[in-house]
Amino acid sequence: MSTPKKLYIKTYGCQMNVYDSERMAEALGGSGYVETQTPDDADMILFNTCHIRERAVEKVYSDLGRLKVFKAAKPDLKIGVAGCVAQAEGAEIMRRQPMVDLVVGPQSYHRLPELEARTRKGVRALDTDFPADDKFETLRHRPKVARGPTAFLTVQEGCDKFCAFCVVPYTRGAEVSRPVERILEEARNLVDRGVREITLLGQNVNAYHGAGTDGDWSLARLIWALDEIDGLERIRFTTSHPNDMSDDLIEAHGHCAKLMPYLHLPVQSGSDRILKRMNRSHTADDYLRLIERIRAARPDILISGDFIVGFPEETEEDFEQTLALIRAVEYGQAYSFKYSTRPGTPAAEREQLVEDVKTERLYRLQALLAEQQRRVQDRMVGRDVSVLIERSGRLPGQMVGKSEYLHAVHVADADASVDAAIGQLARVRITGSGTNSLSGVLK
Repeated sequence: MSTPKKLYIKTYGCQMNVYDSERMAEALGGSGYVETQTPDDADMILFNTCHIRERAVEKVYSDLGRLKVFKAAKPDLKIGVAGCVAQAEGAEIMRRQPMVDLVVGPQSYHRLPELEARTRKGVRALDTDFPADDKFETLRHRPKVARGPTAFLTVQEGCDKFCAFCVVPYTRGAEVSRPVERILEEARNLVDRGVREITLLGQNVNAYHGAGTDGDWSLARLIWALDEIDGLERIRFTTSHPNDMSDDLIEAHGHCAKLMPYLHLPVQSGSDRILKRMNRSHTADDYLRLIERIRAARPDILISGDFIVGFPEETEEDFEQTLALIRAVEYGQAYSFKYSTRPGTPAAEREQLVEDVKTERLYRLQALLAEQQRRVQDRMVGRDVSVLIERSGRLPGQMVGKSEYLHAVHVADADASVDAAIGQLARVRITGSGTNSLSGVLK
C-alpha cells in the first residue's frame, strides 16, 4: 500500500475560500493526498488566495518567497496558487515565482487532480478559465470528511452588482445559483456527518435564485426547505446585499426558528453621494428603513456590517454621514477597511485620498464600532443563550461555542464532559463580557 502524500492548504480571506479549500482537499484526496496542518512535511503546498483585502497580491508573493527553503529541501514538493489572486494574476505568478507548479482559478479547482498529475510529469499547469462544466457537480461524489458541528455550504457564486471598488465580478464571474436539490443533498450529507449548523455562502447570497422542481427558488424558500431537515439545528447565511433583502427573507427571520438572529448586511458608506459613486444602487435612508423592517420582524436580531473609509472623493461631510448611520443602526459586529485600489475596477482610476486622512478616519470609525460592539455584548450579561459547543477551551473543563447571535462564548463547567458536549446545544447563563467574546456557565 502506497504512503499517502501530504497536502497543506493555507486559506486566505472569506468563508467561501474556507469552503473551497475543503472541496480542494476532497478533490485531491482521490489522488492520494491527506491533509496536514503544517507545511514542514507536505508534498504539496496550496495557497487559496483572496483579492479583497489591501495588498493581497503582495502578501501572496511574499508568502511564496518563504517557500524557497521548503522547495530547496524537497525538490519534488509541488506548490500551487488557487483562488482570486490566481484568477487575477494568472501566468504572472509563474513568471514572478518560477517555483510555482500550478495556478488555478476559483471556478476551476475541480480540475486540481488533472493539474496535479501534469505537474508530476514536470509540466507547469495553469487553469484560470470559466469552464462550462459545473465544479460542484464534478465534486459531488468525492468522499466527504466530517469537520465538526458547523459547516459552510456555498449556494451562490459571483456577482452582477459591479460595485466600483470590487474585483469579485472579474475573479468569480457572473451570479450563478446552485440547483435546490444539490444543496439539500449536500446539507443532508453534512448533517449525517454530525453537522448541526450550516452557513449558506454566496458573494451575493440573498440574490440566490436556484432551480427547483417548479421554477427558481428564492433564498427564503431554500431556508424553509433546510428547516425541514431533521438534525439540522441552525441556519445562517452571508454575505447579503441590501437590494436583495426580499420580503419573504425578512419574514423568514421573524418566523423560522432555525434561522439565527444574526444578519451581516454591508452598507459601505452612509453618504448617498459616495454610495452612488460606489455604484451601490441604494441610499442611506433605504438602508435604515430596511433595518427597521428587519428589526420589526425579529427585534433581537444582531446586525453586522462592512464599511469602506477613504473612498475616492470622500469628504469629511461624507464621512460624518457614515458615522451618523452607524449611530442610528448600532452594530453588534462590523468590519471596516481603508479603501485600497484594485486594478481594473472603476474606482482605481479616480483621484485617491491621502493615506493619513484615510487612517485617521478609520481610527474614528473603528472606535465608534468598538464602543457599540462592547455595549451590545455587555447587555448580554445575565441573559440565557443557546450555545452550540464546538471545541474544548484552554482551561480545564472549559468549552467554547457560538451563541445564536454568533458571539463566541467560553463556558465554564468543571463537571461537564467536553468531548461529549461537542456538537450539542447548551443553555448558558452569560456572566461576563470580554473584548470579542462572552463567558458563561451551564444552566
